[in-house]
Amino acid sequence: MFFKRKRNPGKKKSALKEWLNAAVFALIAATITRTFIAEAYAIPSGSMEGTLLTHDHLFVNKLAYGPRIPMTPFAVPLVYNTLPITGGKSYSEAVQWKYHRLPGFGKVKRNDIVVFNAPDGDTAIADDPELDYYQLCRMYGRDAVSSRYTIVTRPLDKKENLIKRCIGLPGDVLELRNASVYINGRATDRYPHARFNYIIKTRGMAPPVDEHAVLLQTQAGNNTYVYNMEQQEADALKSASSVVSVDLLAREAGKVPVLPGAWVFPFDTTHYKWNADNYGPVTIPRAGMTVALTSRNIALYRRIIKNYEGNTLEEKDGRFIINGREATAYTFKMDYYWMMGDNRDNSLDSRYWGFVPEDHIVGKAWFVWFSYADHPGDIRWERLLRGVKALE
Repeated sequence: MFFKRKRNPGKKKSALKEWLNAAVFALIAATITRTFIAEAYAIPSGSMEGTLLTHDHLFVNKLAYGPRIPMTPFAVPLVYNTLPITGGKSYSEAVQWKYHRLPGFGKVKRNDIVVFNAPDGDTAIADDPELDYYQLCRMYGRDAVSSRYTIVTRPLDKKENLIKRCIGLPGDVLELRNASVYINGRATDRYPHARFNYIIKTRGMAPPVDEHAVLLQTQAGNNTYVYNMEQQEADALKSASSVVSVDLLAREAGKVPVLPGAWVFPFDTTHYKWNADNYGPVTIPRAGMTVALTSRNIALYRRIIKNYEGNTLEEKDGRFIINGREATAYTFKMDYYWMMGDNRDNSLDSRYWGFVPEDHIVGKAWFVWFSYADHPGDIRWERLLRGVKALE
């Protein structure tokens, strides 16, 4: 005769075990959300003023262009590239995956505000991530920078994140003429809140500027003032009775900056007499596009060939050897973009580090969820839960 074994009712989970289960579930859910859907990002500098301000906290939509599969999979969850409190790397480079992106709702469009990995962030300054390692090397020399700062190298998806406006798309011909951007020969619109340096001439009195305008220079004898201000304010000043003229202040065309730290990409001052206000024309590479390689244009494409697309490149007596074979042309594997800050005269952007590869794109700026001015208690209530489009 067989008897059914009576089941003992399961023991009730302890509060600690329930809490641990909930914490693990929350951690997994947060990691999946952060990796594939949306991620919080804080604006660290004023390069996007006045559209986005320092200490704006926003969400980045990763579904807009398709979420990127992590390339450095072994990492501490919910931590970017540096461990809190103790410092040091928050990831292991023992395993590195190739670039793959899941389908998204669309592609990067002109004038999108985009978050992306810093193209030249493969080598960075651990003491201050906002400093540009390569720019400092041009200014002071590699040995001087290495002796003063702690230098770290980072994989692609652990480079510092930047936020700028996409000015140029793959295949576009971009040019700056007297601080105005031209795409494919046509002048682009300026956003009302974009900031520029303006030279203002008056009839003998200070111009009636907004409190947010920043005075840079005064030539009282000539009734001339230089201000950094928003486009909409500059437009309004033109109709003031005390103002004679309002013009963009631009560096002279063909005049290369004296200091190496102010040189612009591709840093070849022999072949390219460009500066931050008069630049180009330059064609932004597109996947499948082929260019003939010359001793003049190799400066534009050297970093793409070696660093972004993973080839070996040797240059000997005017010849180019790519992956062991002599080459007279190169076909791009990826699309590239041109990113610039809205605060044009206070922005390190594509003018200073060149093209942004598609595998560096993180996502599209979505909406501001929190913002403060001088300290976290000084909340900018008018900016909370505002979409980035509305703030433009």
